[in-house]
Order: sequence, then C-alpha cells, then structure tokens
Amino acid sequence: MGTAGVPGPAATDALPEFPSPRIADSRRLMGPHLHAAVEGAVLDVVLPADAAQAAALLDAWCARVRELSARLGWPEPEVVVRRQAHEASCFASAPADRLMAATERGELAWTWAEADVGERAEFDLVAAVARVRAVAEPEVAARRHLPAVLAEAARRGLTVTYDDDSCAVGSGDGARTYAWADLPAPADLPWAALHDVPVALVTGSNGKTTTVRLLAAMWRAAGRVPGWCSTTGVQIGEHVITEGDWSGPAGARAVLRDPRVQAAVLETARGGILRRGLATRRADVAVITNLQADHLGEYGIATVEALGAVKAVTARALVPRGALVLNAEDPALVALAPTLGAPVAWFALDPAAVAAPPAGVTARGACVVRDGVVEWRDAEGGVTPLALVADVPIAFGGAAPHMVANACAAAAAAMVLGIPVAAVRAALRAFGANAGDNPGRLTVHRLPGGVTALVDYAHNPAGVATLGPVVARLGGARKLIVLGQAGNRDDEAVRGLVRAAWATGPYDRVIIKDLPMHRKGRRPGEMTALIADELARLGVPAAAVQVSPSERAAVEAAVAWGAPGDLLVLPLHAQATELSAWLAGLAGAS
Repeated sequence: MGTAGVPGPAATDALPEFPSPRIADSRRLMGPHLHAAVEGAVLDVVLPADAAQAAALLDAWCARVRELSARLGWPEPEVVVRRQAHEASCFASAPADRLMAATERGELAWTWAEADVGERAEFDLVAAVARVRAVAEPEVAARRHLPAVLAEAARRGLTVTYDDDSCAVGSGDGARTYAWADLPAPADLPWAALHDVPVALVTGSNGKTTTVRLLAAMWRAAGRVPGWCSTTGVQIGEHVITEGDWSGPAGARAVLRDPRVQAAVLETARGGILRRGLATRRADVAVITNLQADHLGEYGIATVEALGAVKAVTARALVPRGALVLNAEDPALVALAPTLGAPVAWFALDPAAVAAPPAGVTARGACVVRDGVVEWRDAEGGVTPLALVADVPIAFGGAAPHMVANACAAAAAAMVLGIPVAAVRAALRAFGANAGDNPGRLTVHRLPGGVTALVDYAHNPAGVATLGPVVARLGGARKLIVLGQAGNRDDEAVRGLVRAAWATGPYDRVIIKDLPMHRKGRRPGEMTALIADELARLGVPAAAVQVSPSERAAVEAAVAWGAPGDLLVLPLHAQATELSAWLAGLAGAS
C-alpha cells in the first residue's frame, strides 16, 4: 500500500502496492505543495467515465478520510480535491510524524468510498483503523520529537528539513543534522548555535540552471560560500559534491544541511514539487523565470496555467520579508502575480513591461535593460546601472536575449537578497567568460580541425527557438543539429520541438538521437520515427537525416561529420554533463 519505507521497524515491505485498481499513486507530501501549505498525503486516482459516479466517489472520499482521521484520533484534516477530466488528486493533511500512515489512511478511505457507491461489496472499518495504526506506530516512535521540534523551530523562525533517515534544524553553517534516533527534544537542542542562511528558490520552464549558477556567482563575489543544486548536480563553493539531476528536494536538503554553506540557491523543479513538496518552508526569494507548455499531462497538469500554479508553490515558502522575482514579459506570470500574496520584483528586457504592474501587487523593484544597460530600479524610483549587455559574457553581445533575461532574473534576486551592488556587477561581467562557469548552457567549444560546437540544454520548443540568433551569429560553412526528446511529451509537443529546431537553421545534417533511458512508456524507435516524420513534412531530405542509438553516439557522429568551418548545434539532455566535459576536453586539446 505505502510507497516508501518508514524509519525504524519495517512495517510495509511485503504488502501489495494499492488496495484499489483506481489508485494510480499514493505519496507523502513533506513540505509546501500544490494542494496546501501543510504536510499530508495525496492520492492520484482514475475516475469512472460517468460524471455522477465520479463526483459521488470524490465526495465519499472526502467524508471517509475525515471519519478515518477522527477514528484514529488524528486532527481534523485539511482536504483538497483537484479534479481533471477522468483523474483526480485527493489530498488530506496529516501530522508530520505520521505521513507514511497518512498514505494508508487515504488509500483505505478510497476503498471505503468505493463501498459507499457500490463499486466494492464491503469495507471493514475495524481492520482499516487497525491497519493505519500498525503503520503509524513505528513511524511515530521513530519521530517522537519531530512535532515539538517543528513547533519550536517555527516559533523561532528557523528551518527544519527532514527525510526518511534524519532531521536538520537550521540551514547551512547554522544547521545541525540528526539521525532520527538521535534527534533531541526541543529543550536539548543547541538553539543559540542554530541559524538560517539566505535561501533562494529558482523555478520556471527554461533558464533555471543558468540563473542558479549566476546567482551563486554573485554570492561568491560578495565573499560568501554558496551552495547550490540543479539539474546538473550539487556544488558547494568550488567543490562539486555530486553530479546528475538534483533539482528536487533531496538536492535542496543536501545544500541546506552542508555546514560550509553561507548562502543557498536551490533549483526547484516541477517534478519534485509534485512528488514530495518543497524541502524547506523558509526562503528569502523565489524566482520564476518563465512558463512554457512543457511537461504537460503529468500528475494531472494539463495547461500552462496549471503549471504556473505548481511553480507558484515556491511563494508558499517565502518569509515575511521575502519577495518573488517574476518575468514581466510572461503574460501567465503577470496574471498569476496578484493571486500569490507576495511582493514582487520584476525583470524584463523591455522597460515598458514594468511600467504598469498589475493591481494588487506590491512592487519591490525591477531589473530591466535600457539602451543596452542592465539596470536595477528600486521601489522608490532610484536607478542603479549594473552592466552593459555587451560586457555580459553569457549574452553573446546581445545575440542571446534569453540569457540577458536570465541575467536580469539573477540580478533582481540578488538585489532583493541584499547582495552588494559591486558583487552583482562583478559577477555579471565575469560569469560565462570561462566555459566552465555555465557548462551545457549556450556553451561554445572550438574543436580540433576548425569545427565549432554549440551546446545547450534546450529541450522544449521555446528553449530551442532561443538558439536561432546565436546560430546565426556563429555562422558555419555547413550546419548540423542533433535532435531527440523524452517520451513523456505528446506527439504535437515533439513535432513542435522539431519545427522550432529546423527554424534555427536550415541544416545540412540532422542526427536524431534515441534516448533509451527516457522512453517513458514509448515503444523502442517510436520517438525517433516521430521526429523523422516531422522532418520529412518540413521537406528535409532523407539522405540528410540519420538515427543514432544514444545521445553519446549522436554527438560522436556529429564530431566525426564536422569539417573545418562547420557548426554543430548540440541540444543535450540525457548525458549532458559527461558529453559537455568530453567536448571541453576535445576543445582543450585543439
């Protein structure tokens, strides 16, 4: 029934996963999340086609999860149901020391609801209550001090992060981490030694990792030791702790618990928010770079507006003095801002976009570009020049406006955080001058034999489209592009990616990469065939297209194809970190 282990004695290891075929997923939410600001458990269910039957099931679940809570002696839960056409997410809050048991409560309440509407013959309430209590007992015993620690930390305004193995109070160099068996009662915690470091959350569809890295560089320029996590790993100061996608709660906890960290910058991906909630309830600033039609259809998120609601969960973590940083040129974010109840610092390439902010939003300033200068405009009307766009390395002399936008986002966050202006200026003018500053994000490698490779993480139509001006600026005797996509995008999204990519050319060669580890339920060869079909629709000759069995094989084939003066456009994803390093090594040897 439950989906993860419980600290202490194993209570659920040999159980079947779910008690109803309608239950698609059941999971704990351990921090602020899409449904509420409090912990609990969410149940994803498949609804019957009959609308009345579906409504009856959901109403019954709401009633039964409350009744089960009462029978267990738990507090009255906050209950939220988010319904889509034939699916629903059913959330009920629960005490933090009973989240595993809360998944059992939600699942059993669903089977009770099925009995209520006639989908199930009977429901054994006595057995259900006993079942939840059996799961709760070892969990409560292992986390016996957690509720009191959470309450006292909240009173003192301190961060608490926890997972299956441990609990930490404070953050960065002000944190102490304890295994569950060693977590003291509040009276025995060293409160005088505990404190929080500044925390920034960065989310959005595109530009997150660059914004994270640049904001970390601003902290470094200010003399602080930054820690950050992203889709490429966890880094503390100059030290890479681990590589891979660490943009979820585990990456955030790794940064927040490291005793070397004096400022934390946390890439906060949609998937982690939906699966577990935020790792922290306390952040000083939350950046949302933009919203694009990407990853739609997962966890019931079917529209850009719904995706915006997921990204906006970061606002739930803001401390009273904190602020959001939002893209004033993204209509969905502008529309969302008045609903979030937080002050906003805007960023935009066009100053006109911040001239008339939406009603009901408290402005904390704006970072804009005026006459080729990145400048900060504070809430009182003061203007502080930060850098010439021509002096910002990641901007490619202005040929990469999306990178200018990332620079503005990071600068706005820095100003909200109180990073000294001199440090903001220094980082804007230095970051990106070295290819190692922002690997895999609009990185140019000069390879042996006079071949140029442009590497980027672009993985959706909007991201790929931003490559166009840079491709035009770099030129090339011949051009090649590598294309591929994970299987969790629908067909039209994949075709849109291909169209956007071809529009940045044209290209003399296209290599389609298969991504065997990212098929996400697609049949072998299905994604490469779909991309090839769209290329044929665009009139690309079949002789100009080849298929490679992996991302690495595709990049190696591209390098082998290149001749003096050629440009290779390489949007990388599955093996981005290792391939970026490989290309950098080739460039260093040239």
